[in-house]
Amino acid sequence: MLTWQIGLPATLASLVFGYLLGSIPFGLIVTRMAGLGDVRQIGSGNIGATNVLRTGNKKLAAVTLALDALKGTAAAAIASRWGLEAGIAAGFAAFLGHLYPVWLGFKGGKGVATYLGILLGLVPVMMPIFAAIWIATAYLTRFSSLSALVATAISPVVLYALGHEKVAALFVILTVMTWWKHKANISRLLNGTESRIGDKG
Repeated sequence: MLTWQIGLPATLASLVFGYLLGSIPFGLIVTRMAGLGDVRQIGSGNIGATNVLRTGNKKLAAVTLALDALKGTAAAAIASRWGLEAGIAAGFAAFLGHLYPVWLGFKGGKGVATYLGILLGLVPVMMPIFAAIWIATAYLTRFSSLSALVATAISPVVLYALGHEKVAALFVILTVMTWWKHKANISRLLNGTESRIGDKG
């Protein structure tokens, strides 16, 4: 049975810290700093790296990807100094902050980069496993969205198999949230209209 070993004040502090860090909209910040305007006005309107890539600037997309991942890593790793449960709470809140940032009317990204960053912060060995699943799926299908869906679906199973039960429970929740944010992609995958990696337009 999973038990929670830190007190309410520490849990609340971890949640607030994680949410504030996770809610930093790096995609919006870097595109504005680069003079490209509001990334929410192009493509899907999303603030994540995939939509930043639609500006045509691959470097900015890479920077956004790294920063969105690292905020998840930082939240989980820093809070983990007060115990695993604190890291889990902060990681969850960082993910929630990225998906629903208060500064942007609760309209954020889809969470894949932040998901990966939290994995790195809590169970570093999972990062190459997640990446390998994503790359293999992308190579076989050329669907970025499907690669994310498959990698997030498998990650909690691997975490549980490796003995990280509490972290696996967290990532079951994060996976459900990720799939919910990808519901439009899932619909397009099912009806055959989802764009493949490398497609123009």
